[in-house]
Amino acid sequence: MSDSHDHSHSGPGHHHHHGHDHDHEHDHDHGPSTPPKGPPAAPPPPPSASGDDAGSQALAEALGSSFVIVRLLMIGLVALFFFKCFFILGPQEKAVVLRFGKPIGVGNAALLTAGWHFALPFPIDEVKRIPFQEIQKVTSTTGWFFVPKEMEDAGNDPQVGPNMNLAADGYVITGDTNIVHSRAFLSYRIEDPIRFAFDYVNATNAIQSVLDNALIYVAAHSQVDRIIRDDVAGFQDRVQARVNQLVRTYNLGIAVEQCRVESRAPLYLKKSFEEVNNALSTRDKMRNDAKSYENGTLSRAEAEAAGRRSRAQAESVQLVSQVRADAQQFLDILPLYQSNPDLYHHLLLAEKIGQVLTNVQDKWYLPQRTDGKTREVRLQLSREPLKPATSLNGNQ
Repeated sequence: MSDSHDHSHSGPGHHHHHGHDHDHEHDHDHGPSTPPKGPPAAPPPPPSASGDDAGSQALAEALGSSFVIVRLLMIGLVALFFFKCFFILGPQEKAVVLRFGKPIGVGNAALLTAGWHFALPFPIDEVKRIPFQEIQKVTSTTGWFFVPKEMEDAGNDPQVGPNMNLAADGYVITGDTNIVHSRAFLSYRIEDPIRFAFDYVNATNAIQSVLDNALIYVAAHSQVDRIIRDDVAGFQDRVQARVNQLVRTYNLGIAVEQCRVESRAPLYLKKSFEEVNNALSTRDKMRNDAKSYENGTLSRAEAEAAGRRSRAQAESVQLVSQVRADAQQFLDILPLYQSNPDLYHHLLLAEKIGQVLTNVQDKWYLPQRTDGKTREVRLQLSREPLKPATSLNGNQ
């Protein structure tokens, strides 16, 4: 029995053709390996939705939502970034923008005025605000005693000991080698913001040092009585003048508005100073009373003297006028007297007798007889008194 095989190969598979006494043909498709004999295996089921696919879908949705949130957050951060770059200045403010520590602009061109402005965030840009017109205040307590804040707010002095606590209490030395407590309150305005902000590391500390210097310097050139009692306003004015001088010398770029100074004796000597002040007040009162009495007495004496001078002047004028009139009268009647002396004698005698007998009730005038004989005069002394005069209506 012979077999005839016809093999034809194409590709990875090959076909076999066998010739037998009974004809049959086998067409084989060979894969990488020969399948097992028996019935063919059932095909795998088709893919269906599972738990892993649902988790992947949820993760994808979560990532999508996260990307939206991230985008919104980035947009918000960008908006916040640009919003933070803008700032506003009030009407009494000025500012300078520093970029990496250096002003943007030169001189007054670097000075920003009221309104909206732009600056990059720190540390690229830094906005240095300057209160231009606002009143600034600084206090010098280098010569003041220590007071706890709660006691100072209540207006009370600390407990007084037998001596001054040099470790805590400040003081200034006067020109007559005494010590007093003094403090100063300075109010000022900024006139040159560029100089104030950039010429000094801390201009406020410089002003504080100037005020301390002025207080100590003026106290060292003043007497304790003038500082505490006799010339309080003058001492304050001299401290302010010293402050102005130092401000101009150091060119601080400010204008002093007011400088108020308060001075007190050491607390442990407070009672002694009060006794001295009371004694001085009593002395001043007595001196003022004496001065008032002196002024009153002098005024009355001057008024009386002026009155007497006025009366004397009037009497002098009257007397001179009377003498002048008598002299003129004498000169007028002198020719008459010279022409007839006897007639003048009779006229003058009659005038004088009339003046002398003005209030006499009865008058009798007996002229001399021409024959030269004397006259006999008889008076009835017991005559009836005169009846009082009666009016028409019968009333006496």
